[in-house]
Amino acid sequence: MKRFVSFIVTSFLLTSLWSPSAFAAEEKKTTDIVTNVKSAVLIERDTGTVLYEKNSNEELPPASMTKIMTMLLIMEALDQGKLTWDEKIRASEYAASMGGSQIFLEPGEEMTTKEMLRGIAIGSGNDASVAMAEKIAGSEEAFVDMMNDKAKKLGLKHTFFKNTTGLPVSGHFSSAADMAVMAKELLKYEDITKFTGMYEAYLRENTDKKFWLVNTNKLVRFYPGVDGLKTGFTAEAKYCLTATAQKDGMRVIAVVFGAPTSKERNAQVTKMLDYAFAQYQTHPMFKRNQTIGQAKISKGQEKSVKAVTSEPLSLLTKKGEKTEDVKQKIVLQKNLNAPITKGDQVGTIKLIKGEKVILESPLVAGQDVKQAGWWTLYKRSFGMFTKAGK
Repeated sequence: MKRFVSFIVTSFLLTSLWSPSAFAAEEKKTTDIVTNVKSAVLIERDTGTVLYEKNSNEELPPASMTKIMTMLLIMEALDQGKLTWDEKIRASEYAASMGGSQIFLEPGEEMTTKEMLRGIAIGSGNDASVAMAEKIAGSEEAFVDMMNDKAKKLGLKHTFFKNTTGLPVSGHFSSAADMAVMAKELLKYEDITKFTGMYEAYLRENTDKKFWLVNTNKLVRFYPGVDGLKTGFTAEAKYCLTATAQKDGMRVIAVVFGAPTSKERNAQVTKMLDYAFAQYQTHPMFKRNQTIGQAKISKGQEKSVKAVTSEPLSLLTKKGEKTEDVKQKIVLQKNLNAPITKGDQVGTIKLIKGEKVILESPLVAGQDVKQAGWWTLYKRSFGMFTKAGK
């Protein structure tokens, strides 16, 4: 078992936080926010605090909201350098055969990662989703395994995927609460909203097959601050939406499953967004990839690695709350051995109010650290012996 070393960083004044029980009490007063949908949830992105929920753990077909996990794995691959934005992705016969929403890829046609992601985020392209899955994992089946592995790592207990697209199949399900967690994870990658926040765009612009994309999430155009994330519809799932909006530095995520019409879906999400921005505020603390400390590395080409935040971190309060002390505690792993891959967890940051941990988030390696060769290790050892003899 890895040991940990911890130290306390100077405490600071911030707006006081409500405890989860206080938020839960508030939820009881707002149970009528959303009506006429099967399930719903509203969370604040940085803390993950649930501001409202209705049947949020009910397992239901997510339709094309499935692509939130597909896009998450694409963004992870880009972040880890396993994929580049301008890399050409070739559509297989199988990918091109996808029905439902599509960007009409032809077998053998190539598009860049950027173009494919635009096709998924704006046009909900099933063909583009499968083409990206095959590029990253070798096959859609292998990519689905990655999706389910990621769901387990995120602690999602009401989600299981059978495909990358959300096309109807027995045993493919998720929940509003789980979808919100996936969206929270996806939004760590700030570039994603450059795609999900577009209302319209073109593919194949310089060809005679120019294709116009219009975002199925109409709130991107009609609700200020909405810049994602993904709609969904099938006859079984009805109208679904995972939406995110940012206002005055606070980002929230609202999810609905099973609305009877797209108009009703948008209306219910709008009510949740209005409620969040009227009642709450956040106090940003750290941006993603902000260096918090240095974790020591054994047998690496470098002796330490930057420990950086894995996501944006904020504190959430009701509007107008008083200020109190909140302490921050950094816990860095000890006895880390190379090789270390960018994104590997190397520690934890905790925010503490009184005796209670109110926020905990991983610290990750800011870059790769390769294993040192024998000559480097020998020189280090020789230097140690020389110093010891002085």
